Amino acid sequence: MTWSQTYLLFGRGLGFSALLAATPIFTLLILLGIFRKPAWLAGICGLAVAFALAIGAYHMPAVTAASAALHGAAFGLFPICWIVFWAIALFRVTEVTGKFEIIKQSVGRLTPDRRLQALLIAFAFGAFLEGAAGFGTPVAIAATMLTGLGLTAFNAAAICLLANTSPVAFGSIGIPIVTLAGTTGLALEKLSAAVGSLVAPVSLILPVYLIVAMWGVRSLRSGIWLPAAVSGFAFASVQFLVSHYIGPHLTDILASMTAMGALVVLLRLRHPAVDKASEWAQTKGAEPMYSASEVIYAWLPYGLLVVCVLLWGYKPVQTLLNSASVRIPWPLLHNVVRRMPPIVVHAAPYPAIFNLNWFAASGTACMTATILSAICLRMSARKFLRTLFSVLHSLLLPIATITSVLAIAFLMNYCGATATLGLGFSATGVMFPFFSAGLGWLGVFLTGSDTAANALFGSLQVVTASRLGLDPVLMAATNSAGGVMGKMISLQTIAVAAAATGMPVAEQSELFRFTLKHSLLLACVVGGLALLYVYVFHLRWA
Repeated sequence: MTWSQTYLLFGRGLGFSALLAATPIFTLLILLGIFRKPAWLAGICGLAVAFALAIGAYHMPAVTAASAALHGAAFGLFPICWIVFWAIALFRVTEVTGKFEIIKQSVGRLTPDRRLQALLIAFAFGAFLEGAAGFGTPVAIAATMLTGLGLTAFNAAAICLLANTSPVAFGSIGIPIVTLAGTTGLALEKLSAAVGSLVAPVSLILPVYLIVAMWGVRSLRSGIWLPAAVSGFAFASVQFLVSHYIGPHLTDILASMTAMGALVVLLRLRHPAVDKASEWAQTKGAEPMYSASEVIYAWLPYGLLVVCVLLWGYKPVQTLLNSASVRIPWPLLHNVVRRMPPIVVHAAPYPAIFNLNWFAASGTACMTATILSAICLRMSARKFLRTLFSVLHSLLLPIATITSVLAIAFLMNYCGATATLGLGFSATGVMFPFFSAGLGWLGVFLTGSDTAANALFGSLQVVTASRLGLDPVLMAATNSAGGVMGKMISLQTIAVAAAATGMPVAEQSELFRFTLKHSLLLACVVGGLALLYVYVFHLRWA
């Protein structure tokens, strides 16, 4: 038995239907932004509203709605929570064995300036992790490192959320772009170039923006503007060139390595002055000196992480690991829902496949690095297991947040609410290039994934672009580029950052309100670039 989606509710127009479809989102925004409720409670309340919307307004069968929500919750547990768990476990291994103190000192000796530490770890190293693994790994790893270096939980989480924006478009070895090409039928190399043209200008200003957003304009004094500008230029230029002339797969990896190299060389040649009593200096007392071999040994867990992540992304190894994956048609949901025009050209069943890729998952790469690290650092099995249990205990509430938010996203997708919102955006006419970025932003806010947002709205962007006489490649690319700016306000991403830093529950709503204004501003920047490319520069990739 199949059930067909409908996108106009109660016989009313698109405006009314879109407002009603957005009620789960309004619930999340109001509870987090106004009433300052914890993220897990907002997620559960939003899920209840989404259920009422799906069954009462869209007339979705209750069993199908429950199955869709469970599908989303399962995806939240695996691969999302799987990654977060092992990312934090890796950090805890270095902490319990005492090696993180050596790591902290080695970074502090390179630069005691918290602003430069943020550029090195959150922006450059975080972008590397995004390009190699994605799916929450960069936020989890970089945030734990920054808190270990002495930043407050709020500042470490905020920095990593702001930094994890423009690199996301090419995350996980280019998976968002590959997904976009697959769902739209557009050429991969053209989509890669168009997305690069949209996110590279943001990457250029992102390090400076990051510093100003966290510490104010005056924080650019003392010569900090030069390393911020150099790292932004190094990353953006390579991101632009690789996305245009090589493809999406290595864009973030090569760009981040260039940015890290440029920062390290610059700091060796010209170190910005920082007052040891200033708010930007890392406070530290007398510290022991460690030999080069001790520092290398301490960094071994993160070296193993890089090796494992790259190995997992290597095509022959990836193919071998994927051969053990199990694709499970989700019960009572797979091909039960039918998507209808104009969301798709012809009525088509909506697949629901749960990919149980234990071996190929990024979290498993992190698990392998964690286990190898425990062995290499001579950690006893008893201490290792005790560490894992403590990590699991600390993640109980974040897991509740992540699973409930993914349940909302999947339920809205399958009942048709997300499509209704998409149609509302597509009705904006000549301003559609601007609102195209907003559509991607909404998709990532709901799902926490640029890959998922591209799969969700990519075809709709192409259909709408064809109707309005716009370049379908550019509009599909704008969906991806605008979407990454919604990553920092996705509740699952905030939950990852909060779990990684040990942030108090009361501060999570404050973090959401802090990132919301930056998320909206950067999404508007992408929308503005899309308008310029369409109506001023008349650029076309199709």
